[in-house]
Amino acid sequence: MKLRRVGEDALLASLLRQLPGSRKLIGDDCAVVEFPGAKNLLVLKTDCVVEKIHFTSATDPELVGWKAMMRPLSDFAAVSATPQFALITLIVPAARSTTWVHKLYRGLKRAAARFDVAIVGGETSATRGAAVVSVSISGVVEKNRSVSRAGGKRGDDLFVTGRLGGSLRGKHLRFVPRIEESRWLTKHFRVHAMMDLSDGLGADLPRLAKASGLGFKIDKDALPLAPGAKIDNAISDGEDYELLFAVSPRDRARLERSWRKKFSKLPLTRIGSLTQRLNNSTSQLLRRGYVHFQ
Repeated sequence: MKLRRVGEDALLASLLRQLPGSRKLIGDDCAVVEFPGAKNLLVLKTDCVVEKIHFTSATDPELVGWKAMMRPLSDFAAVSATPQFALITLIVPAARSTTWVHKLYRGLKRAAARFDVAIVGGETSATRGAAVVSVSISGVVEKNRSVSRAGGKRGDDLFVTGRLGGSLRGKHLRFVPRIEESRWLTKHFRVHAMMDLSDGLGADLPRLAKASGLGFKIDKDALPLAPGAKIDNAISDGEDYELLFAVSPRDRARLERSWRKKFSKLPLTRIGSLTQRLNNSTSQLLRRGYVHFQ
């Protein structure tokens, strides 16, 4: 069967079934590994950007480097982890100029410095195809602050940070992961489930709800729109890199009040709630976001 017929989620599920299970491994946005006696959990993530998929050949290579580093860091925000070290794998055609590579690394280093991440090594290889930049990040998270997609509870409020839609206008090359905001959230509130919006609300919200064994209901008119974006853009464009998270409705008023004081320039919007799952469905139908291989 062709990958375009299977899709990313089904492919990953089939691959994960073949891997040895371990009670010490917890993973969705990142792999979270527990060591006996260790105070913190080890967090691991690898991600890549591919020419003609995540950026065009004409894109400024410094922006490509920024995006390549920030994508896995956005997944660190999703689990409320602190990143520490990075490895870079660079796969480029031999005809690509050294100037392009140096500008790429300038973007990688700028992005890493934003979160005090040390680039400690990597690998290079030639290719006859498109350029690929893969970044692997390691770091830690406290056991009592690690968040997954799977902890949502029926009746939880669903919130998103920032504004959604319009990523192709350039936001996908200049975004800053919500690590600071995520760390603040888990310090002051009990966050039941969380993930970053990389494939669009229409793809990612059903994943969070399914992982939690629940459905969802959202108010489309409440979605916070980026300038020039429409509701369909907010649902399906993808590459927003904002946080989607679930908290108890009992915390709503205190969360909204505290957020305004701490992050006055960044919107926080309640968009709906988690509901009982009905008929094997995540309830409300949404236009799909980005799905790999399709």
